[in-house]
Amino acid sequence: MHVDILTIFPGMFYGAISESILGRAQEQGLLEISIHDIRNFSQDKHNSVDDYPFGGGPGMVMQAEPIWAAVQSVTSAPYGSRPPRVILTTPAGKQFTQEMAKEFASEEHLVIVCGHYEGIDERVSDVFTDEVSIGDFVLTGGELASMVIVDATARLIPGVLGDSESAKGDSFYDGILDYPHYTRPRQWRGMDVPEVLVSGDHEKIRVWRRTEALKRTLMRRPDLLETAALTDEDRQILRSLLNQ
Repeated sequence: MHVDILTIFPGMFYGAISESILGRAQEQGLLEISIHDIRNFSQDKHNSVDDYPFGGGPGMVMQAEPIWAAVQSVTSAPYGSRPPRVILTTPAGKQFTQEMAKEFASEEHLVIVCGHYEGIDERVSDVFTDEVSIGDFVLTGGELASMVIVDATARLIPGVLGDSESAKGDSFYDGILDYPHYTRPRQWRGMDVPEVLVSGDHEKIRVWRRTEALKRTLMRRPDLLETAALTDEDRQILRSLLNQ
């Protein structure tokens, strides 16, 4: 996958995209990330990319032309057989979810434009295929949001995590939260690892983990159960939990 990120603060990205899983994915040739400064596409000598809003009001608005020119520059030479997804990070966008990350991970080319100020000139909105928000709050800019989108998406690209089963146990992968995890030592400050996890009985471990995942979801995010893909076994476990 190739990802182009368009931003007015390119320096924010270099540590984030060169470390950990994202860094290894690029070294292995599974992911390529390019950072582009929108200011390079400005139309004036000051490299301005924003101006006062028509109609008055506080703040500034990102101009249409620099964004349009920047998007055109990275989409003119496609990296795959399909047109790229062009994503704007904005508080007004659709909520980013694990399902959306799975969808983006199937693409060959993503373009992410980091929104800023009070927003962008509405006349350039047609260049975007997706407008995405990472939550019901406002950041100082879309750079952090774009990092979240890239990170959540990249780890679902085959080969990035090494073990293809790793991502399947994540919270939200199948619509519910993850189960509790434990590692050595077996006893820590008087607290033991649940006995079932050291029993060697893989079926009992599977059932315990699923039960704990459903219990955690029921207690912390019951709203997820309304849309989760639950099996008959899941429903039976939930009935037992509700009757306790």
